[in-house]
Amino acid sequence: MSFFDPHVRHDASPRQPLLFMGHGSPMNVINDNAFRPVWEEMGHMWGANGRWPKPRAILCISAHWCTEGTELNALAHPPTIHDFGNAYQVLFDLRYSAPGEPTLAKAWAERFHQASRKEHLVLGGQDWGFDHGTWGVLRPLFPNADIPVVQMSLDVHASLEQHAALGVQLKGLRDEGVLIVASGNTVHNLRASVRHASDDQAADWAREFDQFVATSVLAKDPAALCLGQADPHLIEIFRASHPSIEHYLPLLYVAHASDASDRVSFYCDQYQWATVAMRSILWS
Repeated sequence: MSFFDPHVRHDASPRQPLLFMGHGSPMNVINDNAFRPVWEEMGHMWGANGRWPKPRAILCISAHWCTEGTELNALAHPPTIHDFGNAYQVLFDLRYSAPGEPTLAKAWAERFHQASRKEHLVLGGQDWGFDHGTWGVLRPLFPNADIPVVQMSLDVHASLEQHAALGVQLKGLRDEGVLIVASGNTVHNLRASVRHASDDQAADWAREFDQFVATSVLAKDPAALCLGQADPHLIEIFRASHPSIEHYLPLLYVAHASDASDRVSFYCDQYQWATVAMRSILWS
C-alpha cells in the first residue's frame, strides 16, 4: 500500500505535521521487516511533489537521551551514536550525517522552558549526538540526511504533565517549518519480550494499552495520555507496558503539540517480540 500520492500538492504554507515513530529494535533499520518499507514510503510525503514542503529543520525527541533538566544538542556536526549492544557490525558501521543547527538550538533554548522547572532549556549535548531513536527513524524517512536536526532530551525529573506542557510550548514550531519527530513506542517491555513472536501473539495487556493510546489520540484527548484520571486497571497495564517510561514520554510531546483540527493517521500498528508496539502516528 502506498501512502504517497504524487497528485496531492502542498500549498505555500511552511506548516508541518507531527510524527510519533514507534522505532523498536535498531535492527529494523537494516533487516527485512514490515516497518522500514513503510517509513521509507512515508518520507515521500515531504518535498517538491509531496504533501508538505521539505522541513526547515527537524526537532527530534528520542527515548534514548535522558538528562537532568531538558537539553538541546547544539553541535554543528552531531556524531552518530550506537547506543546498544549485541548487534551486527553492519549496524555499528551505519552513520547518519545530517547537520545540526546550533543557531536554532540557541534560539529555542532562550524561547522555551524546561519540563520540570521554570528555567530555559540548556544547550548541551557536547557528549551526545544522534542516538538510534533518532537516526533509526530519520535514516529511512530522510535518507539524504540534508535536513538540519536538533535533538532534545527527556528530563528525568519531570512528571507526565510537565512533559506534556513542554509539548504545548513547542506547538508554534510547526508554523515555522519545523517538523517535530518523537521517537519511542506506545508499548515497550523488553523484559517480557518473546523473540520471533508473530504479530497475533502480542500480549493482551500490550494490545489493550496500545489501543488506549490510539483511542485517546483519535478522540483528540491528549490529556488522557497523562493518566491523571486513570483507573487502577489502566495504571496496571501502563506499568506492564512501560517498566521504565522513557519510550512513552516522546508521545506526550507531539500529542500535546497537536490541534483539535489535525487529521490523525496510523502506520505500522503491529507488534514486535509480543511486547513492543510499533504504532506510528501522524497529525496533519
